[in-house]
Amino acid sequence: MSDAQSKAPASATPGTNPPASASNHVSGSTLTAGTGAQAEKPRTFPCDGCGADLTFSIGQQSLACGYCGQTQALSIPEGADVRERDFRATLERLSALRGKGNTDAAGTKELTCRQCGGTAVFTGTLTSTHCPWCGTPIQRDNVHDAKDRVPVDGVLPFQVDRPVAAANLKRWVASRWFAPNEFLRRGVDAVFSGVYLPYWTFDAMTATRYTGMRGEHYYVTVGSGRNARRVRQTRWYPASGTFQTFFDDVLACASAGLPRDILMSLEPWPLAKCIPFTQAALAGLLARTYDVALDQSFSHDAKPRVESSLRAEVRGRIGGDAQQITSMDTAWSALTYKHLLLPVWLLAYRYGGKSYQAAVNAATGEVQGQRPWSWIKITLAVLAGLVAAGIAFMLSDH
Repeated sequence: MSDAQSKAPASATPGTNPPASASNHVSGSTLTAGTGAQAEKPRTFPCDGCGADLTFSIGQQSLACGYCGQTQALSIPEGADVRERDFRATLERLSALRGKGNTDAAGTKELTCRQCGGTAVFTGTLTSTHCPWCGTPIQRDNVHDAKDRVPVDGVLPFQVDRPVAAANLKRWVASRWFAPNEFLRRGVDAVFSGVYLPYWTFDAMTATRYTGMRGEHYYVTVGSGRNARRVRQTRWYPASGTFQTFFDDVLACASAGLPRDILMSLEPWPLAKCIPFTQAALAGLLARTYDVALDQSFSHDAKPRVESSLRAEVRGRIGGDAQQITSMDTAWSALTYKHLLLPVWLLAYRYGGKSYQAAVNAATGEVQGQRPWSWIKITLAVLAGLVAAGIAFMLSDH
């Protein structure tokens, strides 16, 4: 089953989106999921001018009507801001709520479209999509701020529209030197999906105490006559120290099942452009809530990234030509987080019978992804390198 399927109304015509009176906004819409489910209304944004549904306009950075052209600024609650939250206090609150009922943000939900009466089925962590029958933007309401879920602090609105993303993808394909020539000629034939992905960011102050050895290379001559040769040796000296490092906005994607290497390569993100969370920014685009919990993301993603950075800093502080780390003890303090929704253009395509994935950072335009390789080109490049190395070796002997 796909993330959003539908039950069609008898009179539905796929691909249409007729304006409706604003007075009908979410009227009669109910959750029709399994036994015991609570009623849930869809979230839409009707135009004040004609009643059609507004969608987020990337170019105008506001809601816009595709029928009458009216625009509407994003509504942000007064006093709202994107601020850091106490990590341990939030975990304690979630622990206290555990067992007192679950809104089950994941799972299966069915919402009735207010425009055509069709039923859109939300599965997994999908929270915002289009009605598959009439194209109306439709969202689950209050999912992102349910009491036993971590609320969203901010959203980075889409900055890069679909045509720019497509042009960047075309340039990315053309720059893949070791891809098959046919792939370079044809490019990627796929449809972009604009989606807001959930992320955690972590801030922390770390204090690290380390011990190790600093190695300094020197050379000695061994043998004599024609058998003489220089050999590198290393003198080792003890090293130790302490230092503090503050880490700001260490990112961890909170959506499972996506290619982590691709998403990480989309960094950095212009997080200073985030605005306080508003569902209006999601109108007409896909969005997901998190399925990787706050504590899991910290321990499995953010903490290893910080520890890797600290190890690199320890090696730099030990100095010398080589380093050995014998102990490293890090204390964490002032640990905070933010829950953000970041914009990505995702696409999947096929080439040579295989599936590949690519993504475009919809805030910076950065493109990263999987691509086919031409082993003929790689083999020729390796052979050319070996020939060049052989020629250089022969010339160095004369």
